[in-house]
Amino acid sequence: MISPWLMAALLGGVIIVGLAVYAGILLARLKQQTQKREQAIHRRNKRILDSIRTIAMAVRDDQCNLSEGAIRLTNLLNTLQFSRPKDFAQDYPGLYDLYDRVKEMPTHEARKQLKRNERMRQDLQRAGFEQELEAQIKIEVERLASLELPGR
Repeated sequence: MISPWLMAALLGGVIIVGLAVYAGILLARLKQQTQKREQAIHRRNKRILDSIRTIAMAVRDDQCNLSEGAIRLTNLLNTLQFSRPKDFAQDYPGLYDLYDRVKEMPTHEARKQLKRNERMRQDLQRAGFEQELEAQIKIEVERLASLELPGR
């Protein structure tokens, strides 16, 4: 007859082995999910980066005005995901400065609702901001036109 202590030890050993196998399976799933998530983030960043390059080239080549480019570029830059946050406002101060100055100005339907003299006043103000920051922004969009993603 098997002693109760030996039976308990064998049962405990089986339970421990079972739990270890289960933990190993969970760790493998977690690793796989993490890899899939990182790949998805990388693909998303790549699509966003393609858009950033396209818009930067449009701003550089005067196919897109500086204010619209600043709004679009800063919003896209802010959506990029990295393991360590990047401060794009520090890297591209001209774009972020222009964005901060024009972000509250109405667009689309809200702009159409403004009186003509108010629209003209805002257009002049925006043009002044653009003229003030144009040289710096042109340098920054040139850098953005060739921006690459850091390694995974």
